[in-house]
Amino acid sequence: MPIKYPIEYELKPMHMTEGRRWLTLRIKNTSTDDLSSLDVRLNSLDAYSISVHGSGNYMANLGPQEERMLAFQVLANTSSGLYVTIDGWRDNAPFHWESPNILITVGKEVAELASLFAMTEPYPAQNSKITCEAVVRGLEQSEGLQLEFWADTPGETLEELAAIETKALAPGETARYGAEITVEKRGAYTIYAYLYDDFKRIGRRTEHIYVT
Repeated sequence: MPIKYPIEYELKPMHMTEGRRWLTLRIKNTSTDDLSSLDVRLNSLDAYSISVHGSGNYMANLGPQEERMLAFQVLANTSSGLYVTIDGWRDNAPFHWESPNILITVGKEVAELASLFAMTEPYPAQNSKITCEAVVRGLEQSEGLQLEFWADTPGETLEELAAIETKALAPGETARYGAEITVEKRGAYTIYAYLYDDFKRIGRRTEHIYVT
C-alpha cells in the first residue's frame, strides 16, 4: 500500500463501471502515536466526473499500527481523481493529513485529455500572445472528438479560444492541439480544456497564468 507518513492507505477498486458504486478505503497508522477524533473524507477533484456521497467517516481513535476499513459511496460518470483527507488530533495537537491524487477509471472511454500546458514564461507581460497546448491520447479506436479551449480572464469574462474536431486516434496514439490568447489585462487567467465524445465530457484540464 502507498505510504504518506504517518498513514498507509489503499483505495479500491481503481476501475469501475458508470453508476452508483462503493469504494473501500484501507488506512493504517504507521506512527507510534494515537490518532484521535478523526474525520476521514474522500474528496473529488471533479464532482461532475465522480461525486462522493455523505459527509465522511468518523473514528474516535486509530492506535499505533492499527488498521481500519472504511466504505464510501460515489456516483461515477467519467474517469477522474479522488483524494483522502484526515483531520483530528495527534499527540495533543491538531492533525491534518492529505493523500496524493488517486486516479479512478470509469468505463471504457475512447480517449483521454492527457495534459494541458501554457507555453509561456512564469509571469508573462501584459499584451503577450500565449499558446496553450493540449495532448489527447487514444484509449480505444475513435473517429473524432470535440476539444474546446476556454479562458477565464481578470475581467471575469469567459472567452472561448477554440473548438477543434480531433482526428481519429488509435489506442496509444497521441495528438497535440493548440489555441492562442492575447493577455491584455494584468492578473490571473485560468485556461480550461474540455474533451467531449458526442455530448459526454470525457476530459477536463486547467492551467493557470499570472500576467504582470
